[in-house]
Amino acid sequence: MKLVRARWWGAAAGVVLAVVDTLTISALGVRFEMNGHHVSPLVGVWFGSSFALLGFLAGYVVEGRRRDRRQAEVIRAQSEAIAATRARLAQTEKLAALGQLAAAVAHEVRSPLAVIRSAAQGLAESVPRDDEEGRRAYAFIRSAAQGLAESVPRDDEEGRRAYSFITTEIDRLGNVVNSLLAFARPLRVEARSVSVHELFDRALLLAHEELQGKALRVRRDESPLLPEVRADGDLICQVLLGLLANAAEAAPSGGEVALAAAAADGGVEIAVADSGPGVPPELRARIFEPFFTTRPRGTGLGLAVARQIVEAHGGRIEVGERTGGGARFTLRLPAAA
Repeated sequence: MKLVRARWWGAAAGVVLAVVDTLTISALGVRFEMNGHHVSPLVGVWFGSSFALLGFLAGYVVEGRRRDRRQAEVIRAQSEAIAATRARLAQTEKLAALGQLAAAVAHEVRSPLAVIRSAAQGLAESVPRDDEEGRRAYAFIRSAAQGLAESVPRDDEEGRRAYSFITTEIDRLGNVVNSLLAFARPLRVEARSVSVHELFDRALLLAHEELQGKALRVRRDESPLLPEVRADGDLICQVLLGLLANAAEAAPSGGEVALAAAAADGGVEIAVADSGPGVPPELRARIFEPFFTTRPRGTGLGLAVARQIVEAHGGRIEVGERTGGGARFTLRLPAAA
């Protein structure tokens, strides 16, 4: 109602202004005649209607501006409420993720610790009682696994097997913790121009042992005129290394792992493929979700971290099928300017 009053106050002001003008003109002795007839009242009415209409329109404009301001305030308040709701939702999702994280940690740590305890206990029993080095290594099993192994007699196969269990489970625990930390830690991307050829060379060098362990053939397909990408070389190399490790695990002995790169839509498309069984279509939508894994000893965080890294670069990562069978992971990264 307060907004509507402005137009009528404008019309009233126009009428008052017209009356004042008419009286002023009359006081100055100005007369309006038409065909010998005095028409000053008609002129006053005309002035009054014109000024009233002008005042009405001016009031209408004022109302519109006030209405816009009020709507802007409402929109701003709604935007703040939406932002607050999103913040609460993000916090809720974070707490839910932390709950899943705690469950994953408990599940992944419990079994290796049981194996380590059992193996360490058996190993301690196999160490001669006068071997203080072995007893001390047992007390500090995590930090002195190598010393413990050296303290076991070479003909003690049971002790050697226990040591193997311990180191294997310690390594697995380390991988679990590293994956969890990589997923939870905020990313710090230091983007710069990076050669895709150098990324391939570096990732293949780091994955050489895993690839050679299964006698896998490595095929590269990249153009010599391929543009550089704007990315953090360490992080993208981490992604490629993880994909190569997955490919090496999925491919059969003597199989093939392929690396390819090509320019596409102002960016660079990088592909890592293998000759393994591939990813079933019904699982491709979930393959990048945190804690989702199809491997018995997997943490379900490797591909989630990979997607996190790629998206932090303004790119995207997808999974598809390799021609001839197998999985094909595709990264799309922006090209360097």
